[in-house]
Order: sequence, then structure tokens, then C-alpha cells
Amino acid sequence: MLWFVGLGVSGFGSIPNEALKVLSKSDIVYLEQFTSPIGRSDLKKIKDACKGEFRPAKRWIVEDGDEILQNAKKKKVVLLSYGDPYIATTHIELRVRAAGEKIRTRSIHASSSLTSMIGECGLHFYKIGRIATVMSEGKSLTTPYYVIYKNVTEGSHSVLLLEYNQDKNFFLDPGDAMEGLLETERGQRRNVISDRTFVIVASRIGFEDQVITAGTVAGMKRHDFGRPPHTIIIPGRMHFTESDALRTFANCLDEPFDNSDATKKISKQMIERYVPMIREALEEIKSRYKDQKKFQAILENAESYILDAEKFLEDGQDEVAILSIGYADGLVDALRLAEGLDPKM
Repeated sequence: MLWFVGLGVSGFGSIPNEALKVLSKSDIVYLEQFTSPIGRSDLKKIKDACKGEFRPAKRWIVEDGDEILQNAKKKKVVLLSYGDPYIATTHIELRVRAAGEKIRTRSIHASSSLTSMIGECGLHFYKIGRIATVMSEGKSLTTPYYVIYKNVTEGSHSVLLLEYNQDKNFFLDPGDAMEGLLETERGQRRNVISDRTFVIVASRIGFEDQVITAGTVAGMKRHDFGRPPHTIIIPGRMHFTESDALRTFANCLDEPFDNSDATKKISKQMIERYVPMIREALEEIKSRYKDQKKFQAILENAESYILDAEKFLEDGQDEVAILSIGYADGLVDALRLAEGLDPKM
């Protein structure tokens, strides 16, 4: 038998009563701490609640899973984790393997910091977009950068988990994470994040000393957020009730505002850049063909494609908009080439 049990977000005090009964009757309890740390006091209380064998589990033990599964075939085994047991995809994969080996599994769910922090900040949970992890390695920041880009252009909020290394007792500081994203912006240049971006940092959610701080990156990247763990949230389009709640629940260094207008979709950036260029080139070439009726249809088509591109973009048909401006560009280039002009000019 293999139980997947969540600790909740407040240490030993948030363990469900049902889970305490399971711990007292289990043969082996594995406690994983690689998703989030657990204080010494709580660790002792958890160990005392276990009547069987208590084993702190390193990441590799859970990811490998063989030891846990072999024991679960003959004994009552518990995998205990911070928050809800299935926030970690590793645990889901282990449960699938257990089912494949005909091992019975049961679950006891608990609150997760991921779900709790959204309400604690006063944000609407249904507006949370894809979640990403920010690592200290600079090359890995492109993925969270584009997760933020996609979320904010859709009006969604971005939850950014920060690197935690149990073996090294390392927590990525929110300020360092922001600096890393700013450096990525300098390379990508999509206007995703800047010193003017409004961010939220949720610290030690569920504990007595939890703190929520909000403000622009300019001030937040130098702020002392206290003890970890921390999570960064970059709001997309905020409803006025979210802004009001954030003012009430958080320490706002700056007035809350909407990030959604600061970042435009790549397709919109392209249309805004290329439409004026192609329209200017079209107007220039018209004078060379004003007396040649057989080319008027081509000139009219080019003009129509430009107008279509703007209309398609307005209607949210981004891909068709890009195709349209591409057709216009092709026609204008062809007309320039026919006159012996450089199409790139």
C-alpha cells in the first residue's frame, strides 16, 4: 500500500487529522523536502507522529522510486510532501508506476502554497496562466521569459517559482531573479519586463511571518524580502477588485497597475513595424506605374493586403494578419524588382 499525503502550507499544524492516523499506522514514512524546506521543529513533530520507520527522502530516491515501490508491495508506505502531494509531477509519475505494478494507492490532499498565495494576494485564481521556474543559470531564463510574454499578452498572471536546492540549502533571491529576467530582456527585446513592470513577491505563505510585497521592479529588485521561500507573481490584466485586495493584503511599495498594456504580441509588433514601411514603399512605386493600367490590379491588391492585415490583427486573427502583410510585401518587392530597384530599400 502506498499513500501520497500532503502536509499543507503551515508545517505540522496543517497536517489533516486523517493523515496523522495514517502516519501512526504506517510501516515506513518517506518525507521529501526537495519541493520546499521543513523547519526542524516541524520535522521533529512529524517524526514523533510516525510509529513506524521514518526516512527523510532525497530527490533521487523519489525520482528513482524503486525503493519506495518495492517496500509498498509488502508494507504500508507513506510519501509525505509539503503542500499537496500532486503539485509535484514526480509524485504523479510514481503513482502511475505503482498502479502498473498492482500496488494500491491512496491520497490525502492538503492546501498548496501555489493555490494559497493567489488568494492571499487577492488575485483571481482562474486568471493564472502557465507556471514557470526561474533558475540561477542565466541560459535557462528564456523559457520563463516567454511564459511571461504569453501570459501577459493574454491578460493572465504569471507565477514564477524560484530555484531551491535542498542539498546546498540554496534559495534564489527574488531580486536576483528579476535581474536575470532584465538581462534576458536585453537580449530578446520583446518588452516583456522592465524596471517599470509591476510585480508581487509572496514570502513564506502559510506561516505566521508570511509577507506579501508589491511594486515596480525598479524598487523591488533591491528590496529585502526576509527569509525564504519566495515566489514572484507578475500580474497580467488586473480587475479592480484584485487591485483593491492587493492594496489591502500587501505591502505595496507602488500603486498596483496593469502590466497587460506594456507588452504586445509579436504579431502586433511586426504589423506595427512593417505596415508603415510597406505602405511607404507602395506609395513610392505607384508613381512609376501610374500610366501602366495592367499593373493597377497588382497595386490595388497590395493596398488591400495591407488593409486586411490591420483588420485581421484587430479581429485577433494574428496568423492571417502576418500572411496578409507578407503578400503585400511580396507584391511591392516584385514591382520594385521590375523597375530595377532594390526591394530592401
